[in-house]
Amino acid sequence: MAQSYRQLDVYIIVKQLVKEVYKLLKRFPSEERYALCEQLRRSVISVPSNLAEGLGRYSDKEQVHFIEIAYGSLMEVESQLDIACDLNYITKEEFDKVDVTIEREARLLSGLRARRLTLNP
Repeated sequence: MAQSYRQLDVYIIVKQLVKEVYKLLKRFPSEERYALCEQLRRSVISVPSNLAEGLGRYSDKEQVHFIEIAYGSLMEVESQLDIACDLNYITKEEFDKVDVTIEREARLLSGLRARRLTLNP
């Protein structure tokens, strides 16, 4: 791949999402440390990790596979933050702010997937 995945908006934005989620996690109650917090950490880290792994693959089919895994992890993050909001671990305003980033990332991942599929239908 001529352009490093680290220079792509889809990767830059998801790294910002990781930072935002980690900041929110610092305020969760201690009893959630090994439950929702740990699950959120795994899910949010999975997005850039799978994106990087996929874009490091040579075949478009493999790239699409890892982009789809990254997208699924992103949806997990959204769901877990929605639950955290319901439990009053984060405010509705905090959720809405992060959800804007999640929605933008979802569009970018979908677009990246579509481009890879058109390269090798």
